[in-house]
Amino acid sequence: MKKLSVKRIKKSSNKIKKSYLKKVRKIKKNTSKRYKKFKKSKSLQRSLLSLIGRLPGKKDIVVFESFFGKQYSCNPRAVYEYLKEQDPKRTYYWSVDHRYKAKFEEHNVNMLPRFTLKWFMVMMRAKYWVFNSRLPKWIPKPEKTVYLQTWHGTPLKKLALDMEEVLMPGTTTETYKKNFVNEASRWDYLISPNRYSTDIFRRAFSYDKNLLETGYPRNDYLVHHKEEDVQRVKRRLGIPADKKVVLYAPTWRDNEYHFIGRYKFSLKMDLDQMQKELGDEYVVLLRLHYLVSDQVDVTEHEGFAYDASNYEDIRDLYIISDILMTDYSSVLFDYGVLKRPMIFFVYDIESYRDKLRGFYFDFEKEAPGPLVRTTDEIISEIRQADTIMERYKEEFEIFENNYNVLEDGNASKRVVERVFLK
Repeated sequence: MKKLSVKRIKKSSNKIKKSYLKKVRKIKKNTSKRYKKFKKSKSLQRSLLSLIGRLPGKKDIVVFESFFGKQYSCNPRAVYEYLKEQDPKRTYYWSVDHRYKAKFEEHNVNMLPRFTLKWFMVMMRAKYWVFNSRLPKWIPKPEKTVYLQTWHGTPLKKLALDMEEVLMPGTTTETYKKNFVNEASRWDYLISPNRYSTDIFRRAFSYDKNLLETGYPRNDYLVHHKEEDVQRVKRRLGIPADKKVVLYAPTWRDNEYHFIGRYKFSLKMDLDQMQKELGDEYVVLLRLHYLVSDQVDVTEHEGFAYDASNYEDIRDLYIISDILMTDYSSVLFDYGVLKRPMIFFVYDIESYRDKLRGFYFDFEKEAPGPLVRTTDEIISEIRQADTIMERYKEEFEIFENNYNVLEDGNASKRVVERVFLK
């Protein structure tokens, strides 16, 4: 009788366990369905985030993001490192695209996986956002949150409202401009590197709030770096100590794309010829724009050409380079802080200037270095690079006075004192 009773209890217990597990699986399934529906519905996300945003904020939380969570770099990095040193008691998060997680792990930062439930919860309750690119328009900004937009370059090519026609895929000129202005209206602070940029940002972004004309925090490193930093980076990239470095850092073309969000890039220089004629003395570092950073293969030129497009922060590539070669990228303004030679490879300047973007100043007249269009011209200018600064002395002095007078190594300090420590 006793044994029978035990068996009945066991059978009953198993039935209860199976029933419980069935209910758990059902709940998980329904929860998964609801979450998938939530992820697809931007309006539902915005409504829920708005509700979360009404919860009491956390005044000590600061969230940083650089280039959509792909890099630990740029102005957000500089602000983070200075602010953390001044105020270590705050809670700091880095918004991270999960595909680029490894880049952040070595810096021992507090990672916040982008667009996860935790990301939404922290974002909606944080006191500060520090970003260098735009946020998706469906993410609301709580009233209590202070949004510091650091931006990511001094403009040469036209921006936002100043663009006559937008040729990017998936949008129209009117929609693009409207979305840009709506995003800019959410910024509480915007950093400007110089007076020239201040005037453009005010107009092109239709921005009428707090504009901090401080210089770019990311360029403090260029002022303070040491020779040991140069050697460390060269060792990390495997660059021979006896070779000079040419950094090629072009921009992207709005109208060259496969489909929405997927842009094209083709190398217009002859690396074979360059390697034959320059390989004994130079190496070339390629640093493509983050929108096309996976569009080049240099395996056939091993030992001469290095793809550094996915290197975490271009600031390290600046300090090891003897020459910068670019086109219309804002890297020219940052590199100017180092007072080293620059060459401008502008094979499509007429098209870019007249049809695609347009420039804010007469680039052909004011460029602080030679403009070249062919591989032969590139090689010729690299061979006489030590004369560029003298040949373009007047242009470089005007360039520095117009764009880099605030780059004194203290921009991070100025930004942090104005926004966080006031």
